[in-house]
Amino acid sequence: MRWVTFEAGSGERVGVLADGVVHALPPGARLVELVGRGAAGLRAVGEEALNAPYETVPLERVRLLAPIPRPPAVRDALCFLDHMRNCRAAMGQSVDLEDVWYEIPAFYFASPSTIVGPYEDVRISPGSAWFDFELEIAAVVGPGGRDLTPEEAERHIAGYTIYCDWSARDLQLKEGGLGLGQAKGKDGATTLGPWLVTPDELEPYRVDGGLALDVEATVNGARIGAGSTGAMDWTFGEVLSYASRGVELRPGDVVGSGTVPGCCLLEHIDLADLGSFPGWLKDGDVVRLSVRGLGEVRQTVRAAGLPHPLADRPRPGRRARPRRANPAAARPSAAPYTRGLHEVGRDVWAWLQPDGGYGWSNAGLIAGDGASLLVDTLFDLRLTRELLDALAPVTRRRPLTHAVLTHANGDHTHGNQLLGDEVRIVAARGTAEEMGHEMAPELLAGTQVFDLGPVLSPYLRERFRAFDFGGIRPRLPDETYDRELTLDVGGREVRVLNLGPAHTAADSVVHVPDAGVLFGGDLLFIGCTPIVWSGPIGNWIAACDAMIALDAPTVVPGHGPVTDPDGIRAVRGYLAHVKEQADAAHAAGLTFQEAADGIDLGEYAAWLDSERVVANVYQRYRELDPRTPTLENMELLGLMAAWEASRGDRPGA
Repeated sequence: MRWVTFEAGSGERVGVLADGVVHALPPGARLVELVGRGAAGLRAVGEEALNAPYETVPLERVRLLAPIPRPPAVRDALCFLDHMRNCRAAMGQSVDLEDVWYEIPAFYFASPSTIVGPYEDVRISPGSAWFDFELEIAAVVGPGGRDLTPEEAERHIAGYTIYCDWSARDLQLKEGGLGLGQAKGKDGATTLGPWLVTPDELEPYRVDGGLALDVEATVNGARIGAGSTGAMDWTFGEVLSYASRGVELRPGDVVGSGTVPGCCLLEHIDLADLGSFPGWLKDGDVVRLSVRGLGEVRQTVRAAGLPHPLADRPRPGRRARPRRANPAAARPSAAPYTRGLHEVGRDVWAWLQPDGGYGWSNAGLIAGDGASLLVDTLFDLRLTRELLDALAPVTRRRPLTHAVLTHANGDHTHGNQLLGDEVRIVAARGTAEEMGHEMAPELLAGTQVFDLGPVLSPYLRERFRAFDFGGIRPRLPDETYDRELTLDVGGREVRVLNLGPAHTAADSVVHVPDAGVLFGGDLLFIGCTPIVWSGPIGNWIAACDAMIALDAPTVVPGHGPVTDPDGIRAVRGYLAHVKEQADAAHAAGLTFQEAADGIDLGEYAAWLDSERVVANVYQRYRELDPRTPTLENMELLGLMAAWEASRGDRPGA
């Protein structure tokens, strides 16, 4: 039999499904109570419902709930050891399991209060950027029992259903460091459904005492994984026997099988080819899980609000780092260096985000007659929404028609999806190409959870912990240009110039001649240290000269306070200084690391994030000798973290 719990306009009901019709029991019946009657008792109630139903309702007219909407307890086991091996391989760990995995079946307790039905929307766990599904099946306990043998436990199973364990992988990985088991990474939602199938109906699928049911998982119609429940290493009888040791199992208790190998996203991470990863679940994704003999569930993923932040506890024996402050903030400027919107020219605004370090980028708005242009979006959706809300008093009267991206880095592009389809996104051709190869936004969440060692881990966590990389869908430019573009924004001339490669493969600046304002993008870091991801440094110096020649009295940098041409000259001076010092070290036979360790930063030592000199010296060495070994950005970040750690709390660290 197939038992369903449903709603059809008169509250929660229970019935037996046959030939597309629900044969309902009288109101008040609960499946969690009926399963306690045992197989014979449940069958008798079901036959009565089929022969003399309280009422019948076509399946298409009911809303199916979880068969057991409020289980007394939910245990999720790990019966497929290949799932654990695959997960370890995805994380770059050894696939050799410890002996305990072969000695006892693993399980944890999930939350009975977050059970959802087979077609309900599922909200992403607050604060998670790595939301995943896991296709499982579940056994539901009928008559209770204690200290059961595996054979007895099998006879206590009332039926089976599809089970989806919705997992916040980043939260799960972070909480793993506590060593206390599953917590917020696993309690967001658990799907049960669409119905409870009694064991006798599944007898044709029994193989060597276990169920061999073919399964398939898709996201937005694309197959993610498929397999069979016949690959279980531990049986349900063995799991329930172990769980019942000294504990009374109760009617309606649910135990999940664990993930059928290949039927979750995590298993499909290939550290050698991250571009092949299908991506974590995002708002609007549709997940369909089907199991032969048990039906299918189909659910849409929905975004959730941000979690309420908790302050860190003091760490005994660790001296607190001094508060970071941008040294250029106190200088005279066209706008105070405070967070928010500042008018810096006629109908031109800058959105500033102190202190200008990693991710704390600036943006801008240029308004004309009935139209406006946005310069860059921000690092995450929350920050970009805040920006767009602040601009709304202007953009309601003068709607956004264009957005110019100064370069490809995520702290200037991740909010693109929040712009309406009517907003035409413009960027240099090189920027569009580079955006196609940028690290997936959600992988940046790994900076908060991966153990990258005692130096790099705290370095990255400190710099990126304020950002939420969940739900970001990269939106590429609608229009590209090569070197120069002139836009008409409500009758106002706006010039866009590509002065790269320098910071990245292409670096645009936005000039508003009639207001005397220049948006310099990340060609300008004011009070914080520039970083040369692309180069050559000489080209960046030439870009500074080109910006100075524009003679704009007000200059909005990509990071740091609003400045003037003297701020451009300061950035030029830093780059020339690093180039000179690196050239001398190279001529002396020093390695780039030796050169960076020994460099005298002089007046630039107090700039924030001074450890970026490591990357800058490295790029200069690559220019001088192309045989210099190629380092990935993560390797460079590791070297920068070590450089900073060796200097402690010096200015600029």
